[in-house]
Amino acid sequence: MKGSEILIKALEAEGVDTIFGYPGGAIMPVYDALYDSQLKHILVRHEQSAALAADAYSRVTGKVGVCLSTSGPGATNLVTGIANAFLDSVPMVAITGQVGSALIGTDAFQEVDIFGISMPVVKHSFLVRRVEDLAETVARAFKIARSGRPGPVLIDLPKDVSIADLQNPKFEGNQIEAMPRPEAKQLAMARSMIQESRKPLVYAGGGIRIAGATEELIAFVEATGIPCVTTLHGIGAIPAQHELAMGMLGMHGTKHANMAVQECDLLIAVGARFDDRVTGKLAEFAPHAKVVHMDGDQFEISKLRSADCGIVGDIKVSLNFLHAKPQIEEWVATCMERKRQYAFTYDAPGDTVYAPGFIKELSDRAGDNTFITCDVGQHQMWVAQHYSFNLPNHHLTSGGLGTMGFGLPAAIGAQLAYPDARVVTMSGDGSFMMNIQELATVKRYNLPIKIVLFDNQALGMVRQWQELFFEKRYSEVDLSDNPDFAKVAEAFGIPAFRVEKREEVGPAIDRILSEDGPLLAHVFIDQAANVWPLVPPGKNNSEMLEATTV
Repeated sequence: MKGSEILIKALEAEGVDTIFGYPGGAIMPVYDALYDSQLKHILVRHEQSAALAADAYSRVTGKVGVCLSTSGPGATNLVTGIANAFLDSVPMVAITGQVGSALIGTDAFQEVDIFGISMPVVKHSFLVRRVEDLAETVARAFKIARSGRPGPVLIDLPKDVSIADLQNPKFEGNQIEAMPRPEAKQLAMARSMIQESRKPLVYAGGGIRIAGATEELIAFVEATGIPCVTTLHGIGAIPAQHELAMGMLGMHGTKHANMAVQECDLLIAVGARFDDRVTGKLAEFAPHAKVVHMDGDQFEISKLRSADCGIVGDIKVSLNFLHAKPQIEEWVATCMERKRQYAFTYDAPGDTVYAPGFIKELSDRAGDNTFITCDVGQHQMWVAQHYSFNLPNHHLTSGGLGTMGFGLPAAIGAQLAYPDARVVTMSGDGSFMMNIQELATVKRYNLPIKIVLFDNQALGMVRQWQELFFEKRYSEVDLSDNPDFAKVAEAFGIPAFRVEKREEVGPAIDRILSEDGPLLAHVFIDQAANVWPLVPPGKNNSEMLEATTV
């Protein structure tokens, strides 16, 4: 078998069924081998989108996402998507073509050191030097990607290796290291701390999705009666309508969630990493609380906030062991009263479309078999605040890297993973232009993705910060020269319509929920609309700005 054929067979041995990519010179032997394979290849229109679509495919299926590119600019175009997967702990294998081994280091045509370039944003990089090593390298790459704290791995494949012959290659496939069991001593300590607490709070993060521990988290919350706040990636780990769900905490978190964090006496961090967007001023985050920190990654424990009890290992095992009932009736009553008192309202004045209201109505009507993908900006925070998720893998958003342009490729990945599900991407006019070319991919594969494009003719989140913190000096945020996005979509062969008045929201959602194929709703919103509440930079989470305080 040729090296390119070995690569394809090794991917098949890992259970891969779908690859996202874009061909070119150095990777052409692999594309020749793909021609006769059973793998489904999705031709995107930019390599960044290949990585982002593979990322989303992995998030919703739990499989390792796979993307493919040629050398040089093809490889460097993957880097943003690889970094996105790295910061959000998504298992991915990125395969890049490379110039022939004899040309490496000579500045050959379309040669870059992608091995070196990618090193800070991967769990591991491989440069395959011999065809004899290729099958084993693929097996190792998948094992590394999915084991422990998941993440991306890069395989750089020189062209001469891909065309070399090998007799009787052997394929391993499907290796994974089991997550270690937590230490009994630490579990006993945590259980005692829970029983002794009077104002405990669960702080749930993206590690819940990664560990597949949603059911265990819900059982733990219900057994202990402890209220639960979530990070951006923890959204859906506990159903939004659950009585003890307090919503998202942090910079744009709910007021009642942030107040609970600042007053709790025990913070139970589950698969969370004390990110700066969550904590605000770290030194004043949960100032009265002892910390129990559970995570699959030992290096997260006490990295930013010292843990009084660190529990490393399988989160599901830990949660199942800690069903202790503290005496917290008064605390729970306070949290629930604040939850009612500070609930969002949707009676904004005027007749223009109110984006949170649009999102809330869509959420109420869409049903559970709906995946929502987001780009980055104001609309991303509005979705986090106002859409009710019941499963964490139904909310696909770029957290750690904050990648504009994530939404449409992510919708492609999710829709291909679940063809019968409803997939809606919510984007802003700034983000949408980043990967607008993927409308061609949507059309090519006739994917029934619904696009809700909020257009305020500005880089909304940057504009908001310039309004609040830069004396309204609006520098380079004007997007008033946007194209007519409905016409752009129609040029790609995708039906589209405009939504300009609040009275049009109901009929627009009717169409989004009933139309069979792809569709774009171009929704015009007020440029002055801001995301509230907001914790200013350098402040703690009790110092939230609200619309009425500005």
